[in-house]
Amino acid sequence: MADTQARKKIRLAIAGIGNCCSSLIQGINYYKYVGADDEAVPGLMHNVIGEYAPRDIEIVAAFDVDKRKVGKDVAEAIFELPNCTKVFCKDVAPTGIKVMMGPVLDGVADHMKDYPEDQTFAVADQNPVNIAEELKKAKADVLVNYMPVGSQKATEHYAQSALDAGCGFVNCMPIFIVSDKVWGEKFREKGIPCIGDDIKSQIGATIVHRTLTKLFSNRGVVLDRSYQLNFGGNTDFLNMLSRERLKSKKVSKTESVESQLNKRLSYDNLHIGPSDWVPFLKDNKICFIRMEGRKFGDVPVEIELRLSVEDSPNSAGVVIDAVRMIKLAQERGVGGPLTSPSSFFMKHPPAQYTDAEA
Repeated sequence: MADTQARKKIRLAIAGIGNCCSSLIQGINYYKYVGADDEAVPGLMHNVIGEYAPRDIEIVAAFDVDKRKVGKDVAEAIFELPNCTKVFCKDVAPTGIKVMMGPVLDGVADHMKDYPEDQTFAVADQNPVNIAEELKKAKADVLVNYMPVGSQKATEHYAQSALDAGCGFVNCMPIFIVSDKVWGEKFREKGIPCIGDDIKSQIGATIVHRTLTKLFSNRGVVLDRSYQLNFGGNTDFLNMLSRERLKSKKVSKTESVESQLNKRLSYDNLHIGPSDWVPFLKDNKICFIRMEGRKFGDVPVEIELRLSVEDSPNSAGVVIDAVRMIKLAQERGVGGPLTSPSSFFMKHPPAQYTDAEA
């Protein structure tokens, strides 16, 4: 249970108040009584990291571009459309922090305007704030980036703002910042810790596919062909109907799986990526994985798997650890890309390791 002593806080800023943000903030409230003395708590990989429990994460700044969220308390904004993730903690305490208008840049794909407003983004008619200045004003320790897939300019803008504000950075999206040598060096030079890129879920398509691939390798089974197909009904999948936004996402997911093989597969024999948008699924994500291999004596073996998960809580269960890792690094004077946490938490880290090694 929660102790009565004053506790140090992690001052968190979030860019993108979508489903993933909703799940993260719900989770901070849901696990507010978890402490170091508690046994393993369902849903958490770690109750405490360093001395920080989930309740020690405090929202101090938030940015979005949707007119239904900008200007509202974060506790209210996380339940606004087009958010559609499962509500597992409806009693989220008001934060006193209002969502500020961020820069649109390439964060809203052109095709999104062709869909009903309750399923897509509705951009507010407001001027964006200066992100770096607001991070400084809020004295934010960590900025989490939840930009839509394909938002190269927007993600780079938030990364640079974190650098300018001296703020740690968690890049949950498949735009390569932490794993990019130039960007990584910028954070290293300033002594600012960062974790990225592209969050793994607790039990999601990539981590399951990756684990099975490593199992094949460990057991001496040759993987000849494999695919991973995903579809869902949230704005993430709607955004990814634009195939030109998927290049880095496909690279990230493929690299995460292939890194577990001793010998990489040809392009024709490995297909990984989002497949379609099915509105009625909302935040539920369906994944189909097929693996074809050869075991002892070149005798064939096949795996077919269907996975159904609520997408956003799946990622929030990992982000809540990444945020605490950044704060721990700051206290220890460690800057630049955090290699082990990035490899454990992210699909496309600066260096790939097996999860056990990471």
